[in-house]
Amino acid sequence: MRYGFVIDHNRCIGCHACTVACKEEHDVPIGVYRTWVKYVEKGEFPDSKRYFGVLRCNHCEDAPCIEICPTVALYRRADGIVDFDSARCIGCKSCMQACPYDALYIDPNTQTAAKCNFCAHRVDIGLEPACVIVCPEQAIIAGDLDDPQSKISRVRATQMTSVRKPEKGTKPKLFYVGIDEALLDPAKTELGTTHLWAEKSAGEDLYALREQQRNPGTHAAGAVREVYDVPHPIPWGSGIASYLWTKSIAAGVLLIASLLFLLGRQEERMLLNIVSPLLALVFVAVTTLLLVFDLKRPERFLYLLTKPNPRSWLVLGGYILILYSALAALWLFSGAVFGSVPKILAWPTALLAAGSAGYSAFLFGQAKGRDLWQSRLLFWHLLAQALVAGAATMLLTAVVLGTETTLRDALAGLLRLSLFLDLALTLGEVMRRHASEDAQRAAAILTRGSLSGRFWTAAVGAGLFLPLVLLFWPAASVAFPVLASVAALAGLWFYEDLWIKAGQALPLS
Repeated sequence: MRYGFVIDHNRCIGCHACTVACKEEHDVPIGVYRTWVKYVEKGEFPDSKRYFGVLRCNHCEDAPCIEICPTVALYRRADGIVDFDSARCIGCKSCMQACPYDALYIDPNTQTAAKCNFCAHRVDIGLEPACVIVCPEQAIIAGDLDDPQSKISRVRATQMTSVRKPEKGTKPKLFYVGIDEALLDPAKTELGTTHLWAEKSAGEDLYALREQQRNPGTHAAGAVREVYDVPHPIPWGSGIASYLWTKSIAAGVLLIASLLFLLGRQEERMLLNIVSPLLALVFVAVTTLLLVFDLKRPERFLYLLTKPNPRSWLVLGGYILILYSALAALWLFSGAVFGSVPKILAWPTALLAAGSAGYSAFLFGQAKGRDLWQSRLLFWHLLAQALVAGAATMLLTAVVLGTETTLRDALAGLLRLSLFLDLALTLGEVMRRHASEDAQRAAAILTRGSLSGRFWTAAVGAGLFLPLVLLFWPAASVAFPVLASVAALAGLWFYEDLWIKAGQALPLS
């Protein structure tokens, strides 16, 4: 048994009865929606026409929201319905990034995620979903896709149906008859500056809309205009950018220390044996706090350990950080108590430092709704950023501690090499030809759109080129490496912030 929907837009009149019934059935708060109707218009007056699209959860066969959810709050029932257990949700909003269809939202009353659940409580007692029974045109059909005699199976067998974003590979079980293509692909629609009866919320479609206004017609195919939609707030903000930044420092300092140990540079015991593991532990703690404070239900943070989903990289990343912290503590204990660190400890520490820096690439890879983040370069880019952050932090610390010139020179050399690597990967990330139109448009917002000024001046210019110039300046004073390190760290934060913004700039529905 596999329950699914067919929505016949040859019948739909855009009356919103399904939206109202859904809100009433599930007590959905004002401002958020489990099912909604979107309007677009084509043509110019007087030859214009309005089209309607009913949008909601697709109850995907291969649902990315289930895979990324760290606490198994989202799950697939035996009948194929993708249901939700709000009692397990920690409010991390990762499911909102994983869903390519904008189907999830944060309930302002419970501060947990929510979505259409096919009215599972009604299905369990033999009733149809609320939206089905109120539709005046019988445009919504629900039933068992595996039963060839069911109405939904007969409609699919006799009429042409389509799904939203089949290229995502999620195998949606929400099928459309007679829907206009622009309603299935938001990239084909010009964004409106307001909703039909309300202003757009701050930040909603902000960067994509600015890009469209700068270059009219370049991001929409034909005269298709968004007339009415519901708000879809951006889930992640500067907290996630800061988490990436602090995690780069946490992983980078011991990664650099491990490299120096393996290269035989152990002459500065205070910096390598004591300060570097202490910095790693401090920044892991800060990273953890940033993650906890970004949750809508921070008091449930330990559900990551007590109710884990082993397929989610939020959980796997947490385990990696715990193991890395344990090795950092062992490193610190050895250095403080015995005055030296066993060289053999450098290998597993370097490996876990690289894992701590790079696991986020797999987490963002599970965020399948955001095309810019689906990059094969991302793991290596995060690793390069950790090397930059680690070398810059260690170099600053070395200057403060008055470390020997030879070790400072070694750290400056590692920082130069890391900056070159980071620069190459940064340009590779944004300048290459991307696999999808949305990824290409998001990258364009970074390189020549609304975010381009800060990207080229702060992230690339001040964060990469300036440190390289300072580090290569002949007969440089000690101030130059300090300024280079500060600029590199500041530029890295700007890059993370802009990259997070650009990845979420384009609408998903």
